[in-house]
Amino acid sequence: MAAEIVEIGSWRLLAGYLFLALLLLITWRLGAGREKEIILAAFRMTVQLLLMGYVLLAVFQADHLLVSLCIFVLMEFFAIQNIYRRVRAEIAPRLRRVIAASLLLGTALPLLFFLAVVINVQPWYAARYFIPIAGMLIGNSMTGIALGTERLISGMRQGRPWVEGALMLGATPYHAAKDVVREAFNAALLPTVNSMVGMGIVFLPGMMVGQILSGVSPLVAVDYQIAIMLGIVGSVSLTLFILLQWGYKTFFNRRSQLEF
Repeated sequence: MAAEIVEIGSWRLLAGYLFLALLLLITWRLGAGREKEIILAAFRMTVQLLLMGYVLLAVFQADHLLVSLCIFVLMEFFAIQNIYRRVRAEIAPRLRRVIAASLLLGTALPLLFFLAVVINVQPWYAARYFIPIAGMLIGNSMTGIALGTERLISGMRQGRPWVEGALMLGATPYHAAKDVVREAFNAALLPTVNSMVGMGIVFLPGMMVGQILSGVSPLVAVDYQIAIMLGIVGSVSLTLFILLQWGYKTFFNRRSQLEF
């Protein structure tokens, strides 16, 4: 027998904002000066999630291929813009195009494989599966690309003397930038690996908790969580690979000279 779903009423939801009040009190007591930023963040979170709830309700009812694809494109667009904002270093136009292409390819391919093969949902564009899974893949890949881009830019700038020295000795751009690319990949992949290590022992992931609270068997929730985590690993690693394999080339001109 399925467990009864306990709905959170409006007054109980408002009670949850006491945690926000606690954060504001601590921030004020420490003199951190982040009160306005925290209030704005909480306001944006509330409005955005409420709007998304109504949008998803309409999308799930429509359950149309074009609707799902349009939502996917919008998610990709905002994720790419967020990457541009999060990277503190200046991003060259060529590298911006690589970032967009790597996120699109690195998330679309694993998403299609996950929907069609791993969970075999029919139809594959079913909005109830397509949109939440796409969001998890894009969100994690976005973080990985932002970290990878920062490390790539800083690595190429800090290692410029070594890279130029390698080029003068006859090395190709690939071999001259190989160490920078490897270090950027390792640094960007580390948060995903750490999340895998702690999952199930240190914490229960959000997707699994949500399914359990909705009455799904913990064993079914575990299957889904393992599957989606493997999908995230594949998506993050693929986006990083494309980013770094294409991205390092943007620092060289056609004559294999550094041009930044």
